[in-house]
Amino acid sequence: MIQRDGGNPTLPTSATPWEAMADQVLSGVDLSTEQALEILRSPDDQWLGIVQAAHRVRLHHFGKSVQLYFLMNAKSGLCPEDCHYCSQSKISSAPIPKYTMLKREDLLAGAELAAQRRSKTYCIVISGRAPNERELKAVETIVPEIKEKFGLQICACLGLLTTEQAQRLKKAGVDKVNHNLNTGEGHYEKICTTHTYQDRLDTLRNVRQAGLQLCSGGILGMGERPEDMVSMAMELRSLKVESIPLNFLHAIDGTPLEQKEYLSPRDCLRALAMFRMVNPSSELRIAGGRERHLRALQPFGLLVANSIFVGDYLTTKGQAADEDYQMIRDMGLEITEEAMAAD
Repeated sequence: MIQRDGGNPTLPTSATPWEAMADQVLSGVDLSTEQALEILRSPDDQWLGIVQAAHRVRLHHFGKSVQLYFLMNAKSGLCPEDCHYCSQSKISSAPIPKYTMLKREDLLAGAELAAQRRSKTYCIVISGRAPNERELKAVETIVPEIKEKFGLQICACLGLLTTEQAQRLKKAGVDKVNHNLNTGEGHYEKICTTHTYQDRLDTLRNVRQAGLQLCSGGILGMGERPEDMVSMAMELRSLKVESIPLNFLHAIDGTPLEQKEYLSPRDCLRALAMFRMVNPSSELRIAGGRERHLRALQPFGLLVANSIFVGDYLTTKGQAADEDYQMIRDMGLEITEEAMAAD
């Protein structure tokens, strides 16, 4: 209702700045850097209002649906890169399984498990800087078979890619490629020195040029500033990324970032809300570390994000699938039963 003050009409105002931000985003006006920082720097007694405002944006674009993804670590360890968070890097002493590209039968078994767990997207991930010819051919060969047998969408995470390699993946039937920015440009050299932030941007642009959807996000809690988180969110917006996985650092013993965890559950929810508000129509996935960092507040994350991984991550365990299903039901949400169509 329009209120009148001294005979002059005034438009009603939202109850909180967070609701005003939701109104702004839903009207089609992008959040500014300053507004995004305001979310991250808000006091702890504001987190529920922030989640409520971001939930309105989530509902508008995705309703009550939750999209499930399933990860297959198709090649583990043996990586020449020095990403400080990663247990598979050359500088990690973490005791993880190390193996070359899985055989066809193993990849098919993983796809069958993904389908059984109601996932609509099967993520094939290999460690390393970039795929060699044998690995690329293995993906090209298995993807059509997986799609025919199980009807899954395929997301490939293979490292740095040229345009020609991305075109080959597109021709084979890959729907999207995952290549995370991982953090903001200003913080990148503190977590990796063997390749650059620009290398990652170049891969994403090569993938887009090949006509594939982009899956790109990052890891929060690696010592970055709020400005770095916002920088990454804004970069993803400029790239028009369709799917954004957000990990929370699981500090693994034997990596340079061991014992570096500092995010509270409320920090995680504020970050999820900020990424939702900055990228309102992008699929937002709560990825690795959600169980460890969100803890008792994990269900609230689904009021902002609309996707999760079901099952384990690359070298760390996730919670049981039945617990995920129960959490989704308890929140009044619904698992997406049809794969989201690729453009």
